[in-house]
Amino acid sequence: MMKVVLVGNGAREHAVAAELAKDAELYAIMSKKNPAIAHLSKEYWICNIENPDAVAAVLKGKQFDLGFASPDATLAAGISDVLEAHGMNVASPSKAASRIEWDKSFLRNLAEKYHIAGAPIHKVTGDPDEAASYITDLGEVAVKPLGLTGGKGVKVSGDHFASPEQAVEYAKSLIKKDGSVLIEEKLIGEEFTLQAFCDGSNIALMPPVQDHKRAYPDDKGPNTGGMGSYSTGILLPFLKDSDIEQANKIIRDTAHAVKKEGSLFRGILYGQFIVTKKGIKLIEFNARFGDPEAMNVMSLLEDSLSNIFISMADGRLKKAKFSDDTTVVKYLVPEGYPENPQKDKPVNIDNAALEKTGAKVYYAAVYETGNRIYTTSSRSFGMAGRARTLEEAEQIAEKACSCITGPLWHRSDIGTRKLIQSKIERMKSIRD
Repeated sequence: MMKVVLVGNGAREHAVAAELAKDAELYAIMSKKNPAIAHLSKEYWICNIENPDAVAAVLKGKQFDLGFASPDATLAAGISDVLEAHGMNVASPSKAASRIEWDKSFLRNLAEKYHIAGAPIHKVTGDPDEAASYITDLGEVAVKPLGLTGGKGVKVSGDHFASPEQAVEYAKSLIKKDGSVLIEEKLIGEEFTLQAFCDGSNIALMPPVQDHKRAYPDDKGPNTGGMGSYSTGILLPFLKDSDIEQANKIIRDTAHAVKKEGSLFRGILYGQFIVTKKGIKLIEFNARFGDPEAMNVMSLLEDSLSNIFISMADGRLKKAKFSDDTTVVKYLVPEGYPENPQKDKPVNIDNAALEKTGAKVYYAAVYETGNRIYTTSSRSFGMAGRARTLEEAEQIAEKACSCITGPLWHRSDIGTRKLIQSKIERMKSIRD
């Protein structure tokens, strides 16, 4: 049996671990013990997974056939390179290739150099006066740090800035902190995620997913890591075939551009796109599965993930087969999340009731002490429903949420017909 080592410990990694453990012997290296991943693993170790020396020390004297590192900061720290240096096949991108995520200016420069479609009007600058002038000229903008922010560093006119002056102040604060800032035109439309397996030259698409980053119902409130998501087969309700074709080309062209720059991107290439009046625009690329989007697509995978990973690592990518069922994921999060989450609170899991719902449950930022599960300050559980219809999948996820009790809450509107119909109508008005 293939021996696979997984580096990471969130709900996204739990979704990956659950698939790998079906036909491989799983081992895990985690920063904190995820009880569900630990249960799936033959053996696990706890260390700083953003420290190459710490991970190398764990690996010393052990042999594995395949390695996969997942969280963004872990990839940015070069942990995939550590796995490769240990002599195994690696299905996650190197530090150089994952720069596409941890350096936003690299992606924009890459798109410009290789004429990759979909880039918004933008400027990277370290000059406060130039930033102020550019924001004034554009009017409505998105202001972004260049590095990793966990999905929470981007601020947009109308949502976070009531005036250009506020945008200028934020841009100046990022220049002071980081040395430079990315300023882009504000894009109006509906966002979606399109993830692909990539072996450096070829890609295999996964079903598109729409994530909900806003904390509160009707997509209100501050940004989070993601409150839930849904998928509806090969398209989302507001998408056209041509939208997927455009996004597919952008992903493919980007993989080729990274190759021309001297790095092979082998791993999960995750494009965050937005459908606008002027077509598909690329918001950003990530170098790993989305969270919660990994839960949607892994729930639908009908092939062996370990075999796909091996083919990806070998540069001979196999096509991946997915069901065309619908999925809905709802995140249970601590009371007070995201501003003032209640942490270190016990929760109760009714596993018998959960099994009756048919939902899959993915453990996120929780920990176990004395056979009890406790919350941390981040998201707690991803509850995934799968069915032929959206209504059924949403109800499965919703019922599953009631099976875990404690100081937790979730967005009950995710996956509902009302919320999705609002997306369809909004997109129709934008296209028209």
